[in-house]
Amino acid sequence: MATTADFRNGLCIEYNHDLFTIVEFQHVKPGKGSAFVRTKLKSLTTGKVLENTFNSGVKVTTARIERRPHQYLYKDEMGYHFMDSNTFEQVMIEESKINAPEFLTDGQEVDVIVHDETETVLSCELPAFVELTVTYTEPGIKGDTATNTTKPANAQHGCRSTGAAFR
Repeated sequence: MATTADFRNGLCIEYNHDLFTIVEFQHVKPGKGSAFVRTKLKSLTTGKVLENTFNSGVKVTTARIERRPHQYLYKDEMGYHFMDSNTFEQVMIEESKINAPEFLTDGQEVDVIVHDETETVLSCELPAFVELTVTYTEPGIKGDTATNTTKPANAQHGCRSTGAAFR
């Protein structure tokens, strides 16, 4: 159990039968009335962000979540399969819990966020950069080099990129 005095960004709490992480909080002491804490909470199960106010001193239940390194193995009709890098156990994660699943490659290291008490997978986060190689782009238009324009490209894994459109 924690009180509103223990609030900090990134703290995971149980609220309304769901797991939330505190994105932002502000302690407010109005001139008249009791103090309260304004918060922005992000649901770890649905990803929705909601705003809520807590009276100062209210007790909330904290939850432990862990980031565990996993390696991507393969995809089938059941979902995406990963292997824990420490215990070598395999886990299946559905596509809705993975951010940007189109950038997954065989053997890629990812972070799987797990609720510590129930051992349920909450989400899967890919690294900030992936290695891609451009295989084909449309020819550039003559004289179109004055501006910073992008064009669509087909890519396969191999060189560094942050998106599907290349310059």
